[in-house]
Amino acid sequence: MRRWISQGSAFEAEFAYARAVVDGAWIHVSGTTGFDYETMTLPEDVIGQCRQALANIAAALAQAGASCDDVVRVRYYLLDAGEFSALAPLLRAHFGAARPAATMLVVAGLIDPRLRIEIEVTAHRPEAFAAS
Repeated sequence: MRRWISQGSAFEAEFAYARAVVDGAWIHVSGTTGFDYETMTLPEDVIGQCRQALANIAAALAQAGASCDDVVRVRYYLLDAGEFSALAPLLRAHFGAARPAATMLVVAGLIDPRLRIEIEVTAHRPEAFAAS
């Protein structure tokens, strides 16, 4: 059974996507930025943006009945590879228990020039499959 999770972002409606898709035991969280979707504010620095992106991801996972401990795959999209090491404490705090497979890509730009990072995750909840 497939269901969609929304965080109420105007981007979701405008570009026809869901923050996350739950498909059986799998949870696919879209690329998530550092926007606070309630206030539509965005921190200027990469650490603040990463912190908010991780909070957005954790909230989407919680709506799906999961947590960051269930993440099996993470992809990081950064503008500046030199900023990645400063994010290590935040990433360890969120994904340290899960130790997901990870990829870091340095990109020329994201959809909004103010964005410094975007994070996409896939989580798996084996117990969700057993409960179906």
